[in-house]
Amino acid sequence: MHMADALLSPAVGGTMRVATAGTIAYCAKKVQEEQDDRKVPLMGVLGAFIFAAQMINFSIPATGSSGHLGGGMILAILLGPYAAFLTIASVLTVQALFFADGGLLALGCNIFNLGIFPCFLAYPLLYKPLAGKKPTPLRISLGATIAAIVGLQLGALGVVFETVASGISELPLSAFLSAMLPIHLAIGLVEGIVTTTVVTFIWRARPEILELTADSRPLGGLRTGKIVTAFAAAAMVIGGALSWFASSSPDGLEWSMAKVSGKQELEGPDRGIHQSLATLQKKIAFLPDYSFKSGDAETASKAESPKWSVVDSGKTTSGLVGGALTLALALMIGILLRKRQRPA
Repeated sequence: MHMADALLSPAVGGTMRVATAGTIAYCAKKVQEEQDDRKVPLMGVLGAFIFAAQMINFSIPATGSSGHLGGGMILAILLGPYAAFLTIASVLTVQALFFADGGLLALGCNIFNLGIFPCFLAYPLLYKPLAGKKPTPLRISLGATIAAIVGLQLGALGVVFETVASGISELPLSAFLSAMLPIHLAIGLVEGIVTTTVVTFIWRARPEILELTADSRPLGGLRTGKIVTAFAAAAMVIGGALSWFASSSPDGLEWSMAKVSGKQELEGPDRGIHQSLATLQKKIAFLPDYSFKSGDAETASKAESPKWSVVDSGKTTSGLVGGALTLALALMIGILLRKRQRPA
C-alpha cells in the first residue's frame, strides 16, 4: 500500500507531510516523557523485523493480487502507539530513500496511512478493549484480527481519498473504493493472523511486556534480551532468505489501479516537483525495488554460482542492508530522545 508520487498533487503531498511531521514531533515528545530506555533496542529490532516482513508479498487466492504486512499493529501492541509510530516512520523512510519503495512526495501519506490508523485508532479503540489488560490467546487473536482489518481498511480509504483529492490521476472515487476495500479486507485478515502469531509469542515468552504496554507504563527493569535476539534473528532470516519467495503478483494498490485504469503504474507529471523528487530518489536509492542497479546486476551475474540468481542476491542484500539501516535509524531516534531527556 505504498503510494507513488504519480498519485499525488504537490498540495496534498505537502499537506500530508506537514501533518505527519507534526505527529512525529508529538510522538517524540511523548516518548521522551515515558523515559523508557528498555524500548530503545526493541524499537530497533522491531523496525528491522517489519522492514524484512514487508518484503514478503503473499498471494491472495483467486485474485491475481498479493499483499504484505503493514506492521503498525504489531508495533503498537509491543511498543505503545508513540514509539510504534516513530518506528514505522523509520521503516518507510528507509524504504523510500534507499529502495525507491514509495515516492518521496508520497512519504508523508504513506507514514500517515500505515502509522496513524493502526497506532492511534485501531490499537486504542479496538485492540486494547478486546485484548484487555490480561490478554489470553483468544482475546489476542480477536483483538489483533479485528484491529488489523479495520486499520488496513482505514489506510486503504486514506489512499483513495488522497488520490482523488489530488485530482491528477484517472481513478474515480467509487470504482477505486470498490477495488481497494475488498482486496485490503483479505490482506487485513492475513495481517491479523501474523499479528496474532507474533503477539502470542511475546505473551508466552514475556507477558509482562504486553501488560506494561497496555497500561502505558515503562518496561523498567524488565529483561528483554532474549526477545531482542529473537526478533533480530527473525529479521535476518526473513530479509536474507525468505524474501526470495515473495509473490511477484501486483500488490493490493497496484491490482486496484489496474482493475480501474488498466495500468498497474501511473505516470506522474514529468516536470516540477514530481520530476525533481524522482531524480533525487533515483540518485539516492542504491537498491531500487530491492534489486541491484543495472551495472551492479551485471557484476553480480558474473560472480554468481549456478544456483544463485541476481534476483536472489539482490533481495538478500536488500533485506540485510535495509534491516540494518532501519535498525540503526530507529536506535538513533531512541538514543537521541533518551539523551535529550537526561539533562532535563
